[in-house]
Amino acid sequence: MFPWGDNRRFNSYNSYFTREFGGRVQKISIDAGFSCPNRDGKISTGGCTFCRNDAFNPSYCRPEKSVRQQIEEGIEFHQRRYRRAKSYLAYFQAFSNTYKPLNELEKLYCEALSVDGVIGLVIGTRPDCLNEEILKMLKTLILSYPSYQHSAYPITIELGIESVYDSTLKRVNRGHDFTCAKSAIDLVHKYGFHCGGHFIFGLPGETHDMMLHTADIISELPLTTVKFHQLQIFKDTKMADEYLANPSDFHLFTLEDYIEFVIDFIERLNPNIVIERFAGEVPPRYLVSKPWLNLRYDQVLALIEKRMEERDTFQGKHYKK
Repeated sequence: MFPWGDNRRFNSYNSYFTREFGGRVQKISIDAGFSCPNRDGKISTGGCTFCRNDAFNPSYCRPEKSVRQQIEEGIEFHQRRYRRAKSYLAYFQAFSNTYKPLNELEKLYCEALSVDGVIGLVIGTRPDCLNEEILKMLKTLILSYPSYQHSAYPITIELGIESVYDSTLKRVNRGHDFTCAKSAIDLVHKYGFHCGGHFIFGLPGETHDMMLHTADIISELPLTTVKFHQLQIFKDTKMADEYLANPSDFHLFTLEDYIEFVIDFIERLNPNIVIERFAGEVPPRYLVSKPWLNLRYDQVLALIEKRMEERDTFQGKHYKK
């Protein structure tokens, strides 16, 4: 039995859901037609060099559909796939889901919360697209839905952080620095919402030691959950052009190397932080880089857990407060 209350060797998202909601809860992805200040000219027009958002969207997830329709189709899809799921979180996933006027945001979030079975929101956005006005609105909104009060945290803000190094963020045209990300995390924490962070391992310019040191840095932040993705090179992106022109500038993890690295990483990670994902998974048709033997994420996860058992290790083993 580990500090998070079960015998898995990391603080898993499934266990987190059981603690928070009393059972399995399924996230339903939504594309509500948001844009991004890194695409529409406010910051830049090129977007982040690695970004291809449609690679992650489920088939039912299309902006021409209403939020309600996407959720209802998503529930039908997941009921066929995961028969145990009875409750759902509306996951505003594509692009920057706080990047609209306040009244439009409130309307979209209310539409999601009005669907039967939806018990909360997960809102994916950029650190520079979050402010106190949005969080005040969310606080007022959720208090007006007493049926969602069974969880202390019915809203999670999920921030694309990607790297803790300003040199990396500049190189991938992120459009904000790490100080901006830290400020956004602190602001979410101030308003009492859970905060998730997304990070990419293998971005150009980062050494093995730099990536490992990321664990020490984020362990001191008030993050609830984290997602880790290995760098994958998507077709029709600026990074794909850079990679094809100079592949020696990139170090793409092999599956074996990544498993060892990510275990080294979580040995240093604060055990209170919940790990939602260890790796990314997209259809191979989107990739310039070579996929890992076409393995599904659950197969990769099983290999990671098997190797953790062989190494007799666990999340936080070498964490230093």
